[in-house]
Amino acid sequence: MDKFRMIFQFLQSNQESFMNGICGIMALASAQMYSAFDFNCPCLPSYNLAYGLGILLAPPLVLFLLGFVMNNNVSMLAEEWKRPTGMRQKDPAVLRYMFCSMAQRALIAPAVWISVTLLDGKCFMCAFSTSVPVEKLGNRSFTGLSEKEMRKILARIPCKEIYNGQELVAREVAARYLRCISQALGWSFVLLMTMLAFLVRALRPCFTQAAFLKSKYWSHYIDIERKLFDETCTKHAKTFAKVCIQQFFETMNKDMGLGHTHSPEKVPLEEGEEKEKLLGITDQGTMNKLLKSWHKCKPPLRLHQEVLQNGNNWQGESQHHSHTSLPRKEIVTYYSKV
Repeated sequence: MDKFRMIFQFLQSNQESFMNGICGIMALASAQMYSAFDFNCPCLPSYNLAYGLGILLAPPLVLFLLGFVMNNNVSMLAEEWKRPTGMRQKDPAVLRYMFCSMAQRALIAPAVWISVTLLDGKCFMCAFSTSVPVEKLGNRSFTGLSEKEMRKILARIPCKEIYNGQELVAREVAARYLRCISQALGWSFVLLMTMLAFLVRALRPCFTQAAFLKSKYWSHYIDIERKLFDETCTKHAKTFAKVCIQQFFETMNKDMGLGHTHSPEKVPLEEGEEKEKLLGITDQGTMNKLLKSWHKCKPPLRLHQEVLQNGNNWQGESQHHSHTSLPRKEIVTYYSKV
């Protein structure tokens, strides 16, 4: 268990590197999924386009959503977006930065899938086989074929075993033509994604350096604050449960008239130490009020200022929010008074 705990703590402390690794694994998995996928074009005029475009676009959409689902910051972003303003204003720039960071990672696997699919050419050939220019590649003067029958023959180009239109257009010629266009689109897509990644990663901070650093800092602050609050709540819940259980057994011990099996001097000392960790929050109602106050009225981000509590509101010299973080000790001191 200690090894698993160490690994979990390492992943939490290196969350950005961990998420980059997850995105890389998903990208490799998407390429492997495509290579293992059994592609079967229906070779019917009314179904080829839907099937080909479905294979090209539907899996990337699923991978994009999975990229968001596997990102731990999604819940943090939703919570920060929907929370009441209270005494801490919400910065839209921070929310945009958080969303863009998650979207950039989530787009890696879909981009790999689309690139691999276009470079392979099977989906494109299936989707656009009926659009082959017979005038340029085949024998348009082939007699006895209506437009509907010609489309039916062209739709069978991806299916080598049932294609019967060699007199109209050679299958290998049409397949090479479609595959060439598909690969050209694939490399263009790779180049476009590479250029966009370069612009986002390199040029954006150059034009808005101050805003970029501010958004990056406060997005990290929100993440760290949530983790520290969760850790503090976990420690408090553990101590609160321990004191409640000890008091329950002591009460049952007295009611049943049983003797103490341990030193009577040690119990008050340990109980006093445990109660000190509760920070004055010793009942369910107070704890519920604290959690509700934290959600509705997070403390303002100020340092070295006396913060007074009046009901569920904060009072200070001003309500302006400076760009500094509130110490954990000050947060705990305030909520211990609730």
